[in-house]
Order: sequence, then structure tokens, then C-alpha cells
Amino acid sequence: MTAVTVRRVGGEDWPTLKAVRLRALDADPAAFTSTLAREEAFTDAVWQERAGAGRSFVACRADAVVGLVSYYAEDGRPRERQLVSMWVAPEARRSGVARALVDAVLDAAAAEGAERLTLFVVDDNEAARRLYEQLGFVATGEVQELPSDALRTEARYALPLASAT
Repeated sequence: MTAVTVRRVGGEDWPTLKAVRLRALDADPAAFTSTLAREEAFTDAVWQERAGAGRSFVACRADAVVGLVSYYAEDGRPRERQLVSMWVAPEARRSGVARALVDAVLDAAAAEGAERLTLFVVDDNEAARRLYEQLGFVATGEVQELPSDALRTEARYALPLASAT
């Protein structure tokens, strides 16, 4: 099996970010709070801004992008970072790609001085829940409606960062 490399997305990578994000939304629409139609309507300037923020990582195997993750500082939670947009291509699942992407975010968040990494998991996404629990994330008890589907909910999970312990 070819090794996976994870790299931070920069401004010049916006076409790659756009392509993998749209692929993720198309392949696994129920896993995200956004929709393919919404993000297909984004202008190139939006994708350039997202890529230029330096808060996304892609996982590559050979010349193929097989995963994506992003993170951001949530308003009102300055000591936390939230992991979002996690996706691994079906052909690369259960091969360590997700762990490598989460590790990249953990390192980046810790380097920014964050004390905790959080994320939301859609309640019926058992595979994601199991993955995050295996990585040490714990449910916080916070539950909210899924922004893209008010009939479904998502739960917040958290992991203290090594730099905070």
C-alpha cells in the first residue's frame, strides 16, 4: 500500500480544495452540514479565501487526493479549535488516512495554543463516532440540530490537546 502524506492547503491549492470538497459532498452528503448545491455555487474567490486561510489539510496517496479536513477557531471559544469537513475517499477508508488528518489538525491547533479540539458527529454516523472515540474524543453532552436537516441532530465531542495537559 502506498504511503499517505498529509499537507496543509495554501492559497495556490484552491482548485484542489474545491475539487475534493465537492467530491466529498457528492459522495457522502449525509455526513456534512453543508450541501453540494450550496458549495457548487461558491465563487472562485470563496475557494481562494478558504485555501488561503491555511486551515485545511489534504491527504495524498501517490498523485491522488484521498482525504480532507479543516479546522477553525469557533466564536466565543478562544482556547478551542473545531475540526470540520473531515472526509476520506471510499477507496482509502480504514487505512490510517483519517488518523493522519486528525493528527495534522491536533498539531496545528496545539501550535496555535488551543487547549481542546472539538467536533460534531451526526448522530447516525456510527463509523465517524467510533473513529473519534478510538482517537480519544469524548461526548460533551452538547447536541444540536443538524443545520442542513432539522430532523437530525449532531453531538459535540472533545479532546484535550497534549499542550494543555
